[in-house]
Amino acid sequence: MTKHQRQNLLQELVRLPSENEWVEFKHNYHSDEEIGERISALSNSACILGQEFGYLVFGVEDGTHNILGTTFKAKTAKAKKAKKESLEHWLLQRLSPRIDFEIIEFDYEGKHISMFIIPATYNKPVEFHHTAYVRVGSTTRKLNDFPEKARKIWTKSDDSKFEETIALRNVTPADIVRLLDTQSYFDLLNIPYPTTQEGVIERFLSEDLITKNKGAYHITNLGALLFAKDLNNFDTLKRKAVRVIVYDGKSKLQTIREQIGVRGYAVGFAGLVNWINSQLPANEVIGEALRKEVRMYPEIAVRELTANAIIHQNFTEKGFPTVEIFSDRIEISNPGTPLIQPERFIDEYQSRNEKVADFMRRLGICEEKGSGIDKVISYNEVFQLPPPSFEIKQTRTVISMYAQKDFSEMTKEEKIRACYQHCCLKYVMNERMTNESVRERFGMTKNDSSKASSIISATRKAGLIKRNGYNNQSRKGARYVPIWA
Repeated sequence: MTKHQRQNLLQELVRLPSENEWVEFKHNYHSDEEIGERISALSNSACILGQEFGYLVFGVEDGTHNILGTTFKAKTAKAKKAKKESLEHWLLQRLSPRIDFEIIEFDYEGKHISMFIIPATYNKPVEFHHTAYVRVGSTTRKLNDFPEKARKIWTKSDDSKFEETIALRNVTPADIVRLLDTQSYFDLLNIPYPTTQEGVIERFLSEDLITKNKGAYHITNLGALLFAKDLNNFDTLKRKAVRVIVYDGKSKLQTIREQIGVRGYAVGFAGLVNWINSQLPANEVIGEALRKEVRMYPEIAVRELTANAIIHQNFTEKGFPTVEIFSDRIEISNPGTPLIQPERFIDEYQSRNEKVADFMRRLGICEEKGSGIDKVISYNEVFQLPPPSFEIKQTRTVISMYAQKDFSEMTKEEKIRACYQHCCLKYVMNERMTNESVRERFGMTKNDSSKASSIISATRKAGLIKRNGYNNQSRKGARYVPIWA
């Protein structure tokens, strides 16, 4: 947001006849707790009233709306009860869900303004210190006292789509071409670039990459996230850029290098994946008398998991997609927990960002619905790697691929996970897992049928697979399907 845009926003807010459910003015700071309660209330009330954001503005007198300026500098302020911790971080730790509010500071006619821009919640009420608040007129109250308002938040939870929210308002057609990589859009879709700027704008309007209202153009989150030349030009999205971190060894103690993407996901994806693959360890193999390097992890699997992290992230959670490369594994994670259980990643598909997902598929960046994880598991089997793991943490989803291990080095847990994933893969291919297919998965010989039977037995005891067909089949000839089949 430019200085001019910040000043225009302030002018729009002070022109309101009075404080309301989604705007509050303060002259100066009172307490950290008060700010946390206001953030909760403004986010919840903005949702109820169909506003994209709520605003807490320091430096404006309530009642008169006179711009007085403030001594409070929210961006650099420290929390009073944790003096070494920034106020911004202190607030984020006590908000649930951790909404991605933004603090902007600027001078207006020589007077300092601190402003919190607070996105409307969309899937549940925002709580501060385990209590949700709401605005009633110009006062802040506990949401529990107003059950009808709480119901409105839940019933509106699916109405507001992040992709449709405005990333940058009041831009000109020239600004759109300057800020978005319009050329790459047409190149990726293999269609000719229009001969006029009006043709470009018309196409972007039809794709909801931009909108037009009362003669003014606005760039949507969808347009900026996918086609931004530089995400830093969009204040609310710059912290959604993908981070790639390479560590020295198996821990995070020492970082070798870090790369932060700046381009939109669609226009920067190829370069991102190429850079990730260039950082991965490689093995030297000999084929037909020639030595060549082969990456330790299948490139198509890296590509699919990176696309998955982008597509399935929860944009309302604090954080960004991350690729972390260790000496023995690669971890690809995204903010937010999945909408389906990890055990069903291979056969089910559900995305909270369907427009982003559809665009990425149309552009050939990722696979059709539900086939990406199939490929990840399939190529891990081809490369004879340990099975990937799917881990759900408090606010993140982490998928890991591991460096090559001999069968004897794998843990019992890894063998069971590999067997279950192999069984799922066979099932979605309309085939069935057998003792023979398990031996192939682990690179075993015919003489290892007892080892394969032992793994199958352990996986059955774990409640992950079951026999398919008659129970009197021999163990060697038995066929198996996932427990959910």
